[in-house]
Amino acid sequence: MPCENYTPSSTSSGIMPSAGNCRLGICYKYGVAFITELTHIIRVVRLNDKILKRLKRAGTNRVFTRSDFLDLGSTHAIGMAIQRLLRAGKLRRVARGLYDVPRTHPLLGELSASSDAIAAAIARRDGIRLQTTEAAAANLLNLSEQVPGRIVYDADRRRRSVKVGQRTIEFRERSRRKMAAGRASGLVMAGLRAVGRQHVTPERLAHLRKLLKPADRRRLLQDLRYAPAWMHAHLRFIAGEKKPA
Repeated sequence: MPCENYTPSSTSSGIMPSAGNCRLGICYKYGVAFITELTHIIRVVRLNDKILKRLKRAGTNRVFTRSDFLDLGSTHAIGMAIQRLLRAGKLRRVARGLYDVPRTHPLLGELSASSDAIAAAIARRDGIRLQTTEAAAANLLNLSEQVPGRIVYDADRRRRSVKVGQRTIEFRERSRRKMAAGRASGLVMAGLRAVGRQHVTPERLAHLRKLLKPADRRRLLQDLRYAPAWMHAHLRFIAGEKKPA
């Protein structure tokens, strides 16, 4: 906003006038306030855009926490940005401190966040390692048709349960040895433990061998040291080394 008393000679000394120096001071004071506010608005818009771009890159069915965006700004700034996105409908609160992008289905309506996505977000935030439980692994690998009645994840340290709507997600602390294997290796080992030593058949082993990708097979050999001795021959066959025992 231009000041009526402003002339180039008014600041010929190069010293900005004080706030109490006639109307020029008032102009300077409110000009600084305007620029400060404009800068703040620009930063807010840029932060919102960065978060939205990250949400888009992550794809659907992913749950987020504030820690997923801390590289973009301070904890306070990220918290305020999340609140703005919640009010705008760009984000949805899944549970305390957990958010996702709202998804709808033409027939089913609003879709809920998956338990796996919620557990993964908690693991990233809290720095814990997760593995699939034996019963869930057997079902995922088609070694068993039994569907687990509870939502449970193995964890490398204690963590309290999380209530999400009608669901309760539980975390069961397990030994470091059982949690040390890679994700695919741990899944196979858990599935074989669920089936039991006496019920491992050549058909089931052939099924697992076909199911795993080459990279997962190589990792399985590296993770042999984390499996019980009775499982070694089975895992070597799944990895492609020899005939089933």
